[in-house]
Amino acid sequence: MSPDHPPGLDLDRLRVLLDRERPGLVTGPLSGRLIEGGRSNLTYAVSDGTARWVVRRPPLGHVLATAHDMRREHRVISALHPTDVPVPRPVLLCEDEEVLGAPFYVMEFVEGTPYRTAEQLAPLGPERTRAAVLNLVDTLVGLHAVDPAEVGLADFGRPEGFLDRQLRRWAKQLDASRDRDLAGIDELHATLGRELPRSPAPTVVHGDYRLDNVLIGGEDDEIRAILDWEMSTLGDPLTDLGLLVMYSSPLGMPDSPVSTTAQAPGHPAPGELVERYAARSGRDVSTIAWYTAFAWFKLAVILEGIHYRYTLGQTVGRGFDRIGDLVPVFVEHGLTTLQEG
Repeated sequence: MSPDHPPGLDLDRLRVLLDRERPGLVTGPLSGRLIEGGRSNLTYAVSDGTARWVVRRPPLGHVLATAHDMRREHRVISALHPTDVPVPRPVLLCEDEEVLGAPFYVMEFVEGTPYRTAEQLAPLGPERTRAAVLNLVDTLVGLHAVDPAEVGLADFGRPEGFLDRQLRRWAKQLDASRDRDLAGIDELHATLGRELPRSPAPTVVHGDYRLDNVLIGGEDDEIRAILDWEMSTLGDPLTDLGLLVMYSSPLGMPDSPVSTTAQAPGHPAPGELVERYAARSGRDVSTIAWYTAFAWFKLAVILEGIHYRYTLGQTVGRGFDRIGDLVPVFVEHGLTTLQEG
């Protein structure tokens, strides 16, 4: 297909749907392009020559039963949009698989930059980089301060036994995509299970909170939108913090297709991020090592699933050929984090 008609996006059918459900929204022929960078759901920028939108849909093949839920993403951004939490304005949810072959949703296009690597952050300079990352922490505190019941998300998840279920869920996801031996991953899972911490009061959890899942823009480098809500639920807020700590830690693998931003000049150390979150949220963060190790485990499972889809030829984009090499690195970091506490 041409760049304006990428795989998984039938622009003619999308136009018919939008004209029917949102009359007058589209004023010209649609074009679309795949937004690369994500390794899970597919994200497209769509334009009619005047306005722009974003379409989110699941990958083209091997979709696990509990993953890639477009309904959940659309629901949570719809609930949070009226709050101070920065999310794109939702436009439409389509559950009719006849349109694009899978459920999908449309949201507004938000201008901003998702900083994925230390190299991309470097031009900001140390002061702006430091401020942007600290703002990431503050925005997370704001998300965790939202009362789920007040925004219609009281039934968005089951907080009781959240961490135990998370461990079992990710082990199940691993088994569904496992076709090779992975040294240490079963040990990491078992150790996490033996050392489950006691969760604080539940909040809305993003589930994949990191710098390249937010859009930063404007003169003050403000966070304009939090993206990629497919893993959101009600649960333990420290899982979000643990993931942020993980992505703020050096990976130790040059030229990795999945990287952290830790080496950018001015980037705050993981400990400072934890201290800032604790001070501003009032939560006890003494068990953050467990949550960080869990983040390493979860990402190892996610990457293994992506690697598995790559071996089946069911991925769209670049960099997938090296994803499999990352999984043992993430497992080792998880084990080390637990050992060092």
